[in-house]
Amino acid sequence: MKFIGKTIVHAIFTAFLFILTPEYGVAQVAEPAQGKARPNNSEWVRLTIEEYIMQWRHLAIENMEIYGIPASITMGQAILESGFGNGYLARTANNHFCIKCKSTWEGDRVYHDDDEEGECFRAYPTVADSFHDHAEFLNNGKRYDFLFAYDTDDYKSWAKGLKSAGYATAKDYDARLIRVIEESQLYLLDKKNGLKLYDEYMAKRLGIDTESLARKYSSKTDALSAPVAPATSEQGDVIATAGAYVEGVAYAEDGVNPNRYRVTINSHKGYNVYLANGAHYILAAEGDSFERLGELFDISPATLRKFNDLKGEVQPEAHDVVYIERKSSRWQGGELMHTVVEGETLYDIAQLYGIRLVQLSKMNRLRASENLHAGQTIRIK
Repeated sequence: MKFIGKTIVHAIFTAFLFILTPEYGVAQVAEPAQGKARPNNSEWVRLTIEEYIMQWRHLAIENMEIYGIPASITMGQAILESGFGNGYLARTANNHFCIKCKSTWEGDRVYHDDDEEGECFRAYPTVADSFHDHAEFLNNGKRYDFLFAYDTDDYKSWAKGLKSAGYATAKDYDARLIRVIEESQLYLLDKKNGLKLYDEYMAKRLGIDTESLARKYSSKTDALSAPVAPATSEQGDVIATAGAYVEGVAYAEDGVNPNRYRVTINSHKGYNVYLANGAHYILAAEGDSFERLGELFDISPATLRKFNDLKGEVQPEAHDVVYIERKSSRWQGGELMHTVVEGETLYDIAQLYGIRLVQLSKMNRLRASENLHAGQTIRIK
């Protein structure tokens, strides 16, 4: 009886919330006129706001770890822009952020009346592609550069910055985004162990345990057939797909879990493990490759390259610093500036201080490939 009572109370509260904030269920792009609508994607399933968050929160965390965009901002924008997955563009084009084509877009597209008649919007094969492109869109857009100087837990500055940069035309866009984040407590996703913290909050709110929570939300969201690659939290030991926990995917049982080795283990399979700015790294040995290191540490080579701001098929050289978890967006130490020595690059400084290269570049308004000169000062926080 106690469980039923809490469920009923929660349902009433949720309904009341939507009466007060109807924009939660209304996507930013309106429905088309009768007879102009495209058919819905075959895999689309109508979700509540809670089901939507549980289904896609791991993608928001993944983008935070790779790009430095707060997971709460990604999730909050997705909720606002797509009507938590039920809006027209989300249903028909897997576009959950209402991103328009722009001149650089080479993918599929749909046309829809918005600010002007017949505007071009991006279309994606999967929802995961939409989340990834949203991160790329912010990361590559010059007008959003200043946002990456904010910490990943500073969702208010990000929300206000998105509004000032013109992401949306609504005058109260920042206030609406902040309200979505705070009323759904999406800011929990920005924290260490964010996935676990958010699910504990959800379970407590519903009066159930986390295992029951996983079962509750996996039944409906499992029906979504769009393929989603496994994702990990920053800690690597727990991931979530379709609302259910899966243990040990990112790091195998004999692999490295930063949460477990921070204090008790200082070496792993012949490699000393070091700590810089809160991120763990090793020094590459002669003949090492990211493929070999990926096998030893049970992290994909692609993820290792992302952790180290590298692309393509580049391989580490002997004695190179190789980070085995995500670097921070800025230096946590006392120094504010770094003085460049002869031959040093911005990449070298990023690796030295354990700072993500894209954030270091944006803080200093420099290209990652910029030639530095001895004596030049570089801001590190």
